[in-house]
Amino acid sequence: MGGAARYLADAAGMENDAVAQLQAAVIAACRELFSSLKEDHPSLNVTLTRLPDRIEVSLSHEGTSPRDGGLDGKEVPTGIDRIQHETQGNLTVTRLTKYINQGAPSR
Repeated sequence: MGGAARYLADAAGMENDAVAQLQAAVIAACRELFSSLKEDHPSLNVTLTRLPDRIEVSLSHEGTSPRDGGLDGKEVPTGIDRIQHETQGNLTVTRLTKYINQGAPSR
């Protein structure tokens, strides 16, 4: 997943430091959530999406809250601008967002 995040960030024209930070944050999030997977629900689905103003990485799995894996959204890791958590039926979803050419969404 880190390589795919790096590819999307490079293609979006992000600077090398930002690309490396995004890649490291995605790898760390995957590792953290892998460690919290349960035996009865061992799958982690990862989807990367390139939108005009941002890159989104969605990590979903069945079972416990993503906050149980340590991605509580209080401390956003370097390389990520926003973390969102939601439940969709029996899936928990953690969405990491990196805005392109800006640090936060314009309002």
